[in-house]
Amino acid sequence: MHTVVLTKGVPDFREGMVSFDEDGHLERGNTPTVMNPNDEHALRAALQTRVRHGGRVTVASMGPPGYEDVLREAMESVYADDCVLVSDKEFAAADTWATAITLATAIDHLGDPDLVFAGFKTADGETGHTGPQTCWCLDAPIVTHVVALDVDPDEGTLRAKRLVEGDVAEIETVETALPAVVVADPEFEPTYRTARQRLERKRLRATARERAADIDDHVTYWDHEDLNLDPDYVGLDGSPTIVSSVDPIPRAPAEREATAVDPADPEALGAVVDELTPYAGSD
Repeated sequence: MHTVVLTKGVPDFREGMVSFDEDGHLERGNTPTVMNPNDEHALRAALQTRVRHGGRVTVASMGPPGYEDVLREAMESVYADDCVLVSDKEFAAADTWATAITLATAIDHLGDPDLVFAGFKTADGETGHTGPQTCWCLDAPIVTHVVALDVDPDEGTLRAKRLVEGDVAEIETVETALPAVVVADPEFEPTYRTARQRLERKRLRATARERAADIDDHVTYWDHEDLNLDPDYVGLDGSPTIVSSVDPIPRAPAEREATAVDPADPEALGAVVDELTPYAGSD
């Protein structure tokens, strides 16, 4: 069984160094990047499937060169066998639709995977569109908001529990044929039922860490020519979404005053002790 997990690098907003060009498009090459937090749910779901049913796992991402740290983290999380980075200047400034076209083409290029896992949404877009749109391009069934799942490789079926939000939260059980796309919900919690599964997870973790240490040896790079993609239908030119403007979020003013203390000055340190003593706990 072949499983593909989609992941993405997103701006590290904690760094406060997000870079945009004059048209309001994110300059990913000039912005600190981390793995999208919501992709962790997809990685956990894919890992559970790998441990229970075996097979091969590929991590796939679209982004600029320099995503190796994101792919390394994903490989260590899902114990993947290999990674694919779809990278080309022609893919730059893509919206979710152009991204979905590119990712679906890359997935087709991998062959005919049995399962594709995607995250709930990305921290930089918050649309939740890419997984379903990629599925539409693949013409495959999709199960969203998955909180638990199992696969029957012999029957070629996926059975999943999904969270349904309405007046109250409900759990719906669905079944579909493979190949299929799964969007994992943040409520997803993997389960390893037997000692064999727990030992297999431990074995896979050890070998994955060895691969991740030499991540460059396990990444395949594809550009638009490798995927036979027309530049008019990907990247900015293939994106129907128009960004009207981007406004930076101002840093909140500090509400506290700080006093610098020289650690070599005993009197200054004594003053610090005197200041903190009233707040010290007592036995």
